[in-house]
Amino acid sequence: MKYFLLVYDQQVGRAESVEEFPTLSGPAALARRFELEVEYRARPSIEVVLLGAASRDALVRTHGRYFKTAHELALPA
Repeated sequence: MKYFLLVYDQQVGRAESVEEFPTLSGPAALARRFELEVEYRARPSIEVVLLGAASRDALVRTHGRYFKTAHELALPA
């Protein structure tokens, strides 16, 4: 499992950035998440999220709201 660190702007409705961390770098990913939480503290519309998935494709399938528009999410699968 890889780790993906997302900075998601709720106002815009899309991820501003996605950082990928290898399987064994959970502590580094978590440390980076805390850095970003501090960096974006003054912007309440920003979510900093650390997720685990087998691949980026799997992440998009399971957490599509971070990558797709509301219209795309509403379309039948």
